[in-house]
Amino acid sequence: MSEASSLNRFHILLSMFLALGVLFAAGPLRAQGTNLDATLVAGGPAVAGETVTVAIHFSPRTKEWHGYWSNPGDAGLGLTLEWDLPEGWSAGRPVYPVPQRLTIGGLMNHVYKGDHAVLVPISVPSGFSASGKVPISVKAQWLACTDAICVPEQATLSAFIPSDPQARIDSRFGTWRASIAPPLARTGTFERAYGKLRLAIPMPASMELADPHLFVENERLVDYAAAQTFHRLGDTLTVEIPLKGNAEPDRVEGILALGSGNGVVIAAEPGKVPQGGKLITGHARNAPPLLVLLLGALAGGLILNVMPCVFPILSLKALSLARAGESTAQARGEALAYTAGVVLATVSLGGLMLGLRAAGEQVGWAFQLQEPGVVVFLLVLASAITANLAGLFELPSLSLTRSGEPASAFATGLLAAFVATPCTGPFMAAALGAALLLPAPQALALFAMLGLGLALPFLLVGLVPALRAMLPRPGPWMDRFRKAMAVPMGLTALALVWLVKQLGGEWYAVVALVVVLGLLLALAVAGRLQRLGRAAWPAFVLILAPFAAFAALVLPSSYAAQVSGTAGSILKPQAFSAEALAGARASGRPVFVWFTADWCVTCKVNEQVAIEREATRAAFEKAGVIAMVGDWTRRDEAITDFLTEHGAAGVPFYLWYEPGREGEVLPQVLTADMLKQLAERPNPGTGG
Repeated sequence: MSEASSLNRFHILLSMFLALGVLFAAGPLRAQGTNLDATLVAGGPAVAGETVTVAIHFSPRTKEWHGYWSNPGDAGLGLTLEWDLPEGWSAGRPVYPVPQRLTIGGLMNHVYKGDHAVLVPISVPSGFSASGKVPISVKAQWLACTDAICVPEQATLSAFIPSDPQARIDSRFGTWRASIAPPLARTGTFERAYGKLRLAIPMPASMELADPHLFVENERLVDYAAAQTFHRLGDTLTVEIPLKGNAEPDRVEGILALGSGNGVVIAAEPGKVPQGGKLITGHARNAPPLLVLLLGALAGGLILNVMPCVFPILSLKALSLARAGESTAQARGEALAYTAGVVLATVSLGGLMLGLRAAGEQVGWAFQLQEPGVVVFLLVLASAITANLAGLFELPSLSLTRSGEPASAFATGLLAAFVATPCTGPFMAAALGAALLLPAPQALALFAMLGLGLALPFLLVGLVPALRAMLPRPGPWMDRFRKAMAVPMGLTALALVWLVKQLGGEWYAVVALVVVLGLLLALAVAGRLQRLGRAAWPAFVLILAPFAAFAALVLPSSYAAQVSGTAGSILKPQAFSAEALAGARASGRPVFVWFTADWCVTCKVNEQVAIEREATRAAFEKAGVIAMVGDWTRRDEAITDFLTEHGAAGVPFYLWYEPGREGEVLPQVLTADMLKQLAERPNPGTGG
C-alpha cells in the first residue's frame, strides 16, 4: 500500500471520527431543546395603551416528558423568563393552567403532562404607533423531566405581534385561554393554627368539587405531599394543610383544582378561618373499603351487648321470649320492633352528630356525654332502670310477664341504644372515624350497621326457633336473675355519678343525687300502688314534681366547669396541644400520645392494664419517652380536630412516634406489655 493511499485512508478515518464526535456532541445539545419544545405565539394585535397576551406553548417530544408549575413542589424547577421588548413595553406575571399532582418516592411535584401553554400579558405603552409587525423575544429556561431523569432546557423564543386589528390569530389561542385558571373575585383569609395552614375560600355552595386540591404558590410553607382536608360551610370552603417551614407570608396565593382539569386562582390574607362544616374530602382517601368499615361497625355493635349498661336490658328481653305461651309470630314481631328501635336510635344519634359538625360544631361520637345536662339525664335514667330491675316498680317494656307487644319492644330498643352511649367499645374506631369523612348516605349506613350489631343477638333469638329453644324454661329463677341484673346497671349509675362530678364539680353531683333520691322515692310509692292494683302515676308525678323544680333551679347555679388535670398519672404526661406535640417530636425522643375521657370505659380499662403501670413508667424513663395526654371528657375543639384529621371519631385513640417518623396508630385495646415493648424497641434514628 502506498504512502499516499495510507494517508488518504487516515484522512477518511479521521473525518469519520470527527463526524461521529460532532454527532455525539450535538446529541445532548439537541435534546436540551427538544424534550419539551417551546414556541412563542402572539394572541392579538398591539393596541396603544392596552394589553396583548402572548403564549409560551410547550409540547413534549414523547408522552413521558413533563414540565412544571411556577412552584414545582418538593422537586423540580419553575419557568424563568427574561424578556427583550420594545422600549416602553413590559411583561406581566405569567398565568398558568391547573397543574397536576405527581408523587415519586414520597415527593409531591406540581407538573404538566402533555401540551400546555403559559400566558403572559404584555403592556403596550399609550404612545405606541407602528405599522406592520413588532418583534419580541424572551430567553426562557425550564426543566423537562420523566419519572427517571431531568434535563435543564433553555431557548430564545421569538415572535411578531401584529399591529393590524384584522390580523389573523392562531386558532389554538382560544383553547389555551380556556385552560387558564381564572381568578376568584373575592379574597379569602388564612391563619396558622395547630401546625396547619388553614384557609377560608369564598366559594358558592352550588359549585361542585369532585376532587379538590390546593396548589400553594408560596414556597417553603406547606407539606405538599400531606393530605388536605376540605370542609364546606355555606358559601365558604375551608382547607387545612400541614405546615412545613417557618414562613410567615403576608399573603397566600395558589390554584384551587376543582377536578377534571378545572380550577380557580385564589388569594388569601391574614384573618379568622371558621371551624367545622361538612367534610368534602380528607383522610377518607386512606380509609378501608366500605365493606370492611361496615363489618367493623357490626362487630362494635355486637360487643356493646356485653357492656354493663346494655347487657341487663338485652338479657331480660331475651328471657321474655322464653316465657310460656310465646308464639313464633309474637317473637318475630318483638325482635323486629326491638331492632327497629335500636337502629333508629343509632342512626338518629349519628345523624345529629353529622348535622352539628356541618353547622360548625366540633363534635365526635358520644359527644352528648361532654354535656353535663345529658349525663345527669343518663344518671336519672340508669337509676330508674336499676330500680325497675330490683323490683321497686314495674316498667312495662322491661317486664318478664307482659305479653310481647311491638310498641313496647320498639321503646326498649330506643332505650338500649341510648344507654349504650357511655359504653363505647373496640372495633368501632375505624368505622365511626370514617363516618365523619364519608358522604352522608355511607356514614348513616355505618351508624345503621352499628345499631344492627347491637340488636343482632335479640334479633336472632326472636327469628330462630332453635335458639329460643336453647333458653332455660321459665320459672322463679327468672325473677332472681332480673334482680341480679340490677347490679351491673347500678354500677353504671354509680359511674355516671362520678362522671357528673368530673364534669360539673362536687356540688353539681350532690344536687344530681338529691334528684335521683327523689326519683327513687317516687318510684317506690308508684311500685307499691302498682302492686295494690291502684293508679300509680299521679302519685309519682306529685312526689317527683318538687325535686324536678329543685333541679331546674339549683343545677345550673351549682355547675362549676372542671379543669382537665394529669397530676394523677405516674407517667407525668404533658397536656396535649398541636404545638406541644410538634415540640416533643422535634426533641428527637420517642413520643406516646393518648386521648381519653372519663366516660370512656375502654379508655379506663386500657389505662389500668397498660398505661398506668410501673413497668411502663420504668421503660419510658429508660428510653426517654415523652408522654402526652388529651383529655376529651369535656368538649375540646383542638382534640376533636386532631382526632378527625387522623380518621378517629372518638376515644380511645393512641399514637406512638418514633424520632423522625410519622405517628403509628396503636390498637384500641392495649395489652399489658405493649407500651413497654415499644419503648424497648431499638431506635432507628439513633442506631440504638
